[in-house]
Amino acid sequence: MREYSAPALRPIADDENASDVVWANAERFGDTVSFRRLIDGSWRDVTARTFAAEVLSAAKGLIAAGIEHGDRVGLMSKTRYEWTLFDFAIWAAGGVTVPIYETSSAEQVHWILSDSGAKAVVVETAEHTAALNEVRDRLPELAHAWQIDGDAGAVETLTALGADRADDDVHTRRRSVRADDVATICYTSGTTGRPKGVTLTHRNLLSEVRADIDAFPDLMESGNSLLLFLPLAHILARAIAITAFSSRVTLGHTDTTDLVADLGAFRPTFVVAVPRVFEKVYNSAKLKAHAAGKGKIFDAAEATAIAYSQATDAGKVGLGLKLKHAVFAKLVYSKLHAALGGRCIAAVSGGAPLGTRLAHFFRGIGVPVFEGYGLTETTAAACVNTRDAFKVGTVGRPVAGTSVKVAEDGELMLSGGVVFGEYWRNEQATAESLEDGWFHTGDLGEVDDEGFVKITGRKKEIIVTAGGKNVAPSTLEDALKAHPLISQAMVVGDQRPFIGALVTIDEEFFPTWKEQNGFSSDATVADLASEEKLRADVQSAVDDANKLVSHAEAIKKFSILPQDFTEAGGEVTPSMKLKRGVVSKNYAGDIDSLYAK
Repeated sequence: MREYSAPALRPIADDENASDVVWANAERFGDTVSFRRLIDGSWRDVTARTFAAEVLSAAKGLIAAGIEHGDRVGLMSKTRYEWTLFDFAIWAAGGVTVPIYETSSAEQVHWILSDSGAKAVVVETAEHTAALNEVRDRLPELAHAWQIDGDAGAVETLTALGADRADDDVHTRRRSVRADDVATICYTSGTTGRPKGVTLTHRNLLSEVRADIDAFPDLMESGNSLLLFLPLAHILARAIAITAFSSRVTLGHTDTTDLVADLGAFRPTFVVAVPRVFEKVYNSAKLKAHAAGKGKIFDAAEATAIAYSQATDAGKVGLGLKLKHAVFAKLVYSKLHAALGGRCIAAVSGGAPLGTRLAHFFRGIGVPVFEGYGLTETTAAACVNTRDAFKVGTVGRPVAGTSVKVAEDGELMLSGGVVFGEYWRNEQATAESLEDGWFHTGDLGEVDDEGFVKITGRKKEIIVTAGGKNVAPSTLEDALKAHPLISQAMVVGDQRPFIGALVTIDEEFFPTWKEQNGFSSDATVADLASEEKLRADVQSAVDDANKLVSHAEAIKKFSILPQDFTEAGGEVTPSMKLKRGVVSKNYAGDIDSLYAK
């Protein structure tokens, strides 16, 4: 059994908590620009001192409303400044933040608020309030609900409510919060069954923050900037946000509505995203180049970037390659840098595999993507590639203070300061996942001699064909989704004679594909699902994916579905993880047709 441990950093004191940094920054670096807020189309500075005052006011309001030490407070909003403000205010009041994805249904909201026993909730919009009202009569413990948007917004309401409270009411409360107190209960995406509440303590969060600072010293540096656009209900975005704030990196918040324009205006030093974002940046650039008749130039630049990255790994970049790389840096790579705001020196990726080709491509153009691995149960990153320890095709080494080992059946197990202690009010699930301080991740993986970790599949998702062949679907699915035409893919074949796949078409790329191939703009995916050209292009993606596996594991047949998998349809989670059981049920007929004689 291979095991690798990363040395721990300075231990976290028992009386520390995640809100301490708000006042440390305000007292020592009060004029530092902690945030830039997008207001009426302009980015406006918020200093550390101003932010601390706003957190204090909101926390006084929470205390005045009756929030006690340990009370749970729901937080349902898209990524925006107020999300981070309320997160710290809840902690300062001694409360526990319970994030809820802003796309959640009324029943999902009900489950999270009822299971956590939330005493209050902050929502963003009138639509969220309406969803809450559908189930509020079944939430007897919920005493308060505040809405961020509107004439009497949550910030203003709580500020007014706590106006007569003394500042010391908050300072006394926040100083009473200990490192081992629960800071947040994050509900897992729930690909099977009801979501479980992962309890993370202030010690867990602080362990992650310090490990991230250790991993990315050049990114987590005062004066740098980070534009957040992933949902803050996702632990990856939230952990990076807290880390950046702790390092006095200037934070901005936005969604993906007009991301390219926001990146251009904010000009971040680095970004954090899931692989799909990097795939779209690459696919969009390639598409534009080919549409403008510069496809050969882009393809040559792409090949050069990949070769340059591979040569860097080998430790020798030849003069000819250096010269070609320099030429394409001006002709092509500079435009990709501009799409990321012009100042981006690196990126952090998690949530799903990036893929070797994209990893080499982005490093080759000068924007290395530091791919990592973690779960909600590990407070985000448990392993990550860094500038000094980078191996394409892996998720890096364990972060500081974390150990990894591989069980006899190939399952990855993790321990350390970032690993959670229990599922909320769920002793059975806790006992099944934690063993002598080691967390059973459910993922299959390998650890090489240098401590780099590679994810090879999901333990519960292994497909066993009728011939007895074990197949990890993620390898094939991730390769398929890297193709610009494909949005989602699900490999099937459990107890079947061969491996098949369900494929959905990317709605953003489809109009361009139709134009390039002479089809009517009104034609739907359903109209063209049987068209030879569309099937040929999908077959090309399948052929590329099949190169990664043995003949017995390869996809023999596929079906193009008429519409994409959606969260509303229950087929994917808010973080876009497949709910295989739901997809299998919804498309049982399509699966059966793959195996019809």
